[in-house]
Amino acid sequence: MTANPEDIVQALLEAWNARDLDRFIAMLTEDVEWYDLGMLHPPARGRQAVRAFSESVLTAFPDFAYVLEHPICVSPDGKRCVVLWKITATHTGMLSPPGFAPTNRQACFQGVDVLEFQGGLISRVFTLFDVIAAAEQITGMPIRFPAGSFRERIAVFLQRTIAFFARQRSSNAA
Repeated sequence: MTANPEDIVQALLEAWNARDLDRFIAMLTEDVEWYDLGMLHPPARGRQAVRAFSESVLTAFPDFAYVLEHPICVSPDGKRCVVLWKITATHTGMLSPPGFAPTNRQACFQGVDVLEFQGGLISRVFTLFDVIAAAEQITGMPIRFPAGSFRERIAVFLQRTIAFFARQRSSNAA
C-alpha cells in the first residue's frame, strides 16, 4: 500500500463505497481508534469494533455513500490529514445498536474526518458532523426546538427539574 495520505483516503472511501469491508478494515492499524459522533458508544477501538460499526451502518443504510469534497488537506509531515465529505443514506434497515426501526427517510449531510497515519495505515479517525441535523432527517422528529417555542420551554422546564434533583442528590451525598 502506498504511504501517500491522499491515496490512502481515496482507497479507503472506494473500499467503503464498494462494500468491501475486508479491504476497508485492512487499511486500518490493528489498534485503530475511531471516534464518530454517530456511534452511540464511541470510540470504536480495534479493527473488530470498526467492522461491527461499519456492518451496522451498512445494514441500516444499504445505500450509504461518501463523496469526497476536495482538497484533502495533509499536514507537512504527512502524519495527519483533514477530509471534507458529503454523505447520502436512506434508513431502510434496523440500526443496531440500539435497535432503531427503519424510517425509509433519506439524509444528506456534510462533515469532516481528521485522520492520523502510522506505517501507511490509518491509526485514528475523528469524524465530526452535525449529528442533530442528521438525526432529524433520518427520524423525521425535530430535536432542535425553535427559540421561545412551547416545546423549548417544556425542554427547559424538564432540564431544570432534573438539575434540581441532581443538585439535591449531590448535596445529600456530601
